[in-house]
Amino acid sequence: MLIKVRKGWELQESAATPESAFLNRRQLMTGLAAGSILAGMGSFARPALAEVPWADAQRDDPSFPLYPAARNLRYRVERDITDEETNGKYNNFYEYGSHKEIWRSAQKLKIRPWEIRIEGMVENEFTIGIDDLLAKVSLEERVYRHRCVEAWSMVAPWTGFPLRALVELAKPLSSAKYIEMATFNKPEMAPGQRQFWYPWPYLEGLTIAEAANDLAFMVTGAYGKPLAKQHGAPLRLAAPWKYGFKSVKSIDRFTFTDKRPKTFWEEVQGREYGFWANVNPEVPHPRWSQATERVLGTNGRIPTVIYNGYGEFVAQLYDGMEGERLFM
Repeated sequence: MLIKVRKGWELQESAATPESAFLNRRQLMTGLAAGSILAGMGSFARPALAEVPWADAQRDDPSFPLYPAARNLRYRVERDITDEETNGKYNNFYEYGSHKEIWRSAQKLKIRPWEIRIEGMVENEFTIGIDDLLAKVSLEERVYRHRCVEAWSMVAPWTGFPLRALVELAKPLSSAKYIEMATFNKPEMAPGQRQFWYPWPYLEGLTIAEAANDLAFMVTGAYGKPLAKQHGAPLRLAAPWKYGFKSVKSIDRFTFTDKRPKTFWEEVQGREYGFWANVNPEVPHPRWSQATERVLGTNGRIPTVIYNGYGEFVAQLYDGMEGERLFM
């Protein structure tokens, strides 16, 4: 008898949108974007918009007609997708406060105009508006696990494009080894940035090899809509094999460099938060275990998996690096 053993990243069939339903919704949204006779059926086409408090801001986003995007079924998760409102009301976004319930204050984030600077070791430095960038890439949806260093987790249907596409657009020099990513720095808009004891702006980084891995994803939307502000609109990173603090939000600068960036949390507390930050249940945080995780929206805990279940895609990136502090 043939027994199918699911891999850690596979999605249960019950959690996936049936293809026929997705295609029907896709066709309907195409008609809406074109101003068809279905234009008055927006509440039917996007029922979730009426169910979350930040729906109006998403509807006003100029990129709204681009969503939903087709789902890439290569990346599957054997867990239910976290409820949209539950996910949207439990966030780390230190620019708007050090607590989790920052979604209201994050609505002050102004996402248009939004320009992204590409600089450093590239053929030509340039600045591009977010909508111009979206016109140059193909959007897709990916269901990813997200594992916070604080030992909680969720599953999100992100929409965006591979970071590799942005690297190709930037045309880095062969001498570039890392990408430094920076969040905006506007304390007049983000009260958390008035806390002078933090090294603003928020900086994160990946190696060029990590950025070129197909799993690294630039997120512009979620749940079939433009990205909610508290999730890091209009552009954030998803690196699901790493702890969540690596997935920098509201990016407005990419710097290609031959020097390893010193990231925000390394600057704050380097003993606890390193550059690599790959998920590993056998390497505890100095103040708590990483062996299990609380699933957001439930009262239960599940075992954590090395590389958050994505080892087959990324483990080879770290061959020969046994001397590096890869897991914290």
